[in-house]
Amino acid sequence: MTDAIVIGAGINGLAAAATLALKGWKVAVFERSERPGGAAKTLELTLPGFRHDWGALNLSLFAGSAFHQQNAGLLAEHGLEFVPAKDCFSSAFPDGRWLGVSTDPAITTARIAGFSRADAAAWQAMLGAFGADAPHIFSVLGSPMTPRSALHTAWKIWRARDAAFLARLVRLLIQTPRAFLDEHFESDHVKATLAAWGMHLDFPPDQAGGALFPYLEAMANQSFGMVIGKGGADSMIGALVRLIEARGGTVECGVAVTGVTTAAGAATGVTLADGRTVKARRAVIANTTPKALVDGLLGGTSGRSGYDAGARAFRHGPGTMMLHLAMDGLPDWAAGAELKRFAYVHLAPSLRQMANAYTDAMAGLLPAEPVLVVGQPTAIDPSRAPAGKHTLWVQVRVVPGTIKGDAAGEIAATDWAGAKEAMAERVLDIIERYAPGTRGKILGRAAVSPAELEADNPNLVGGDQISGSHHPSQNFLFRPVTGWSDWTTPVSRLYHVGASTWPGAGVGAGSGSMLAERIARRR
Repeated sequence: MTDAIVIGAGINGLAAAATLALKGWKVAVFERSERPGGAAKTLELTLPGFRHDWGALNLSLFAGSAFHQQNAGLLAEHGLEFVPAKDCFSSAFPDGRWLGVSTDPAITTARIAGFSRADAAAWQAMLGAFGADAPHIFSVLGSPMTPRSALHTAWKIWRARDAAFLARLVRLLIQTPRAFLDEHFESDHVKATLAAWGMHLDFPPDQAGGALFPYLEAMANQSFGMVIGKGGADSMIGALVRLIEARGGTVECGVAVTGVTTAAGAATGVTLADGRTVKARRAVIANTTPKALVDGLLGGTSGRSGYDAGARAFRHGPGTMMLHLAMDGLPDWAAGAELKRFAYVHLAPSLRQMANAYTDAMAGLLPAEPVLVVGQPTAIDPSRAPAGKHTLWVQVRVVPGTIKGDAAGEIAATDWAGAKEAMAERVLDIIERYAPGTRGKILGRAAVSPAELEADNPNLVGGDQISGSHHPSQNFLFRPVTGWSDWTTPVSRLYHVGASTWPGAGVGAGSGSMLAERIARRR
């Protein structure tokens, strides 16, 4: 018998297991896929020697997390290595101009001044305030989310600052990206460069609650830079697995959990697809979607109808398509060769284009002009490809999980098996407009549809890489189900972590590590 069983070897499941293992618990992790990592894994998807991150590329949230800060030395001993990017993100525009954020504030400010001196001054002012503001913002995102803890966090912020700052913070948390950007900047180029970050989640320009992510990413990248994993995102995953195993835990892949066993209203273990039943003395931790937890692992009921209804009503965001390219060289960006140095080049030229892409996808239409996040990992970490060669990581945001039509009227297929390659060609057409000749540099390619993302990882319903909408009605105290934002469930000793729970998507390991710290203190 083990102390704790973790269902799913995604970042939060592994962080929970590692935290408990470091505290002396005997832990067992079961993962249905043949590899650990969930959406954070690295594969040779195109040609031998070209290593492509399947999903997560930017590991800055993990590098800055409380979990990593507490365990950085141990994780490094087990193989975790980051590669820093000083040229973090940029946007290229149809008029031949570009704007990028690098870690040197003077360089970034000068670039912004090329579009608007007023905006350059606003950027400097925002950056100047960020050092004092950031600890309080991160205290919200890095704390458990219950009414009591939220009030306690608000009280601490009020004590440290004042009521006016607390009001500004609350306003930021509910503001739309457009309103926030219009309030601070005048240049449409500057606004588009920052608003693109909202599209990494499910925040088009006019969605309430969407201002925070563009603000934080802009300020954090300027202040701290960006990091990716040496050789791939699996540097992070491999280190976590080895740490768990070094502390006596086990991580079994290719083993599906079919159910959670209970007795007297408490979780006692799990049943596996191979016929085994494994008992847990203290906890079962599920890294799944809410619906999969109730209708899959609990056989249709948790014992509380309100919780079950909320879990089934959990809303997923629009889908994502990925395009992985093995390249003879980086794109020749028409806007300037300097763009070759950036970890990300966003092709999201206007707030209108972002809004249209999101509206199309939510209506079931393939966007005529999707937002493209063109990752250039080998510009930062050449070890991911053979000498002199490169990879491109292209995230297509956003697309429908279920296709009802094509906004451009060009793609007839309404299933992803038939539409995937045509959509990949549309993506390449867009890149070609900004970097002519890119097609001629492609040595190999692999398109991954929303359907394939979900088949690989059922938590990504409809290709939703953020595992659930982050709109205000499904965030903070309402994530994943109102009244159950503290990772508990109606079944005693059964806990729920992952991107579907607070604090949401990304590789920050917040839900897994915070839950594990809490339950370890109780024993």
